[in-house]
Amino acid sequence: MKYTIDRIENDIVVLETFDTMEMINIKKELLPSNIHEGSIIYYDNNKYIIDEQEEIERRKKIEERFKHLNSE
Repeated sequence: MKYTIDRIENDIVVLETFDTMEMINIKKELLPSNIHEGSIIYYDNNKYIIDEQEEIERRKKIEERFKHLNSE
């Protein structure tokens, strides 16, 4: 399952699931050290992994939407 990092609050990270948009709290120590708000992660083999390519693609889509809105 894939998640977006919604926010980081001290030692708790709030994840939003891709499928259900459910919010999940998890301890920051369980995640890679280089996460940030907006990071895309997935769970595999008992650990969380950053999906950098998915994050890049999502950021591009968001930028395109903003460009489209600004051109109207």
